[in-house]
Amino acid sequence: MNYKRLFVPNSIVFITFVTSKRREILLSNIGILRQSFIKAKNKYKFIIIAICVLKNHVHMLIKPVNINEYPLIIKEIKIDFSKNIDIATIKDYNLSKSRIQKGEKDIWQRRYWEHTIIDQEDLYKHIDYIHFNPMKHYKISPKSWQYSSFKKFVQNGYYELEWCNFDDKYKINELDYE
Repeated sequence: MNYKRLFVPNSIVFITFVTSKRREILLSNIGILRQSFIKAKNKYKFIIIAICVLKNHVHMLIKPVNINEYPLIIKEIKIDFSKNIDIATIKDYNLSKSRIQKGEKDIWQRRYWEHTIIDQEDLYKHIDYIHFNPMKHYKISPKSWQYSSFKKFVQNGYYELEWCNFDDKYKINELDYE
């Protein structure tokens, strides 16, 4: 399959990447995931604008200095995490012939979702979507979810601490970027 990625210089990109079989392994290995992000940030120049780590997937908005590197950023995070996680702790870990042939582990789904932000309204919708995700998946308010950039946005005056888009003001509840 040929996937066409959009590479618009100086753009912000929304990215979602998901564990294989949607296994809930990220929070129990959050230290490894953080180290994988640090390694990617040391290798590639990019800013994380907003992020939310959930049990089996990550949503983030990044702005790479070199837009052509965002696939490499995701690859670096996935590879480093896969090298450092203890596969003995992963239930139903199984390597298919295809994964063996490609030198892959059974940690991540092969692909990821990306969307290039087109304007300020699109950016705000994606920031809201990222921070609404703990409510969407677990009925946990954004202020109570420690694995996101929500509190940074509160400190910067973007949200009130009690924010949660119950009224679906921006029509984010129907969006599905997973």
